[in-house]
Amino acid sequence: MLARTLLAATVLLMPAHPAMAEEPLVTYKSLSPELALDLARASLGDCRSRGYQVAVAVVDRFGGTQVILRDRFAGAHTVSTASGKAWTAATFRTSTAELNAVSQPGMMQAGIRNLPGTVIIGGGLIVEAGGSLVGAVGVSGAPGGDADEACARAGIDAIRDKLEF
Repeated sequence: MLARTLLAATVLLMPAHPAMAEEPLVTYKSLSPELALDLARASLGDCRSRGYQVAVAVVDRFGGTQVILRDRFAGAHTVSTASGKAWTAATFRTSTAELNAVSQPGMMQAGIRNLPGTVIIGGGLIVEAGGSLVGAVGVSGAPGGDADEACARAGIDAIRDKLEF
């Protein structure tokens, strides 16, 4: 009898447990098209000021393309590379430079380099607001991943005040 009473009490209390009360819909923050464009323009402008001709891509939190800008003399390959860097950063939720460091040949994560669509070269950064991922930016065409990343970071810094909510 005691066992049945305990079982009944446990069953009655289960719906009150937070893990059981899942919401049927989720909400999330995302970059507006205007803010994504501002980010791309700021990144492109920073690279221009350094004398680099680049392409910049901004994606949403899921890796969907929002903006692509290519400077006049940036190589044709820079568009797909910038897009790949942004997509990679967003979907792995980390910078492409960090992914590069942890996926060298012989390392445990080396296999991610072979996944379709991944571009693991410095220059892809996530964009966060209020502790949430809201998108990512990728830059390609500067002389090296470090320079690409510096332009991407400058773009994020330029819109930082609009990201806080």
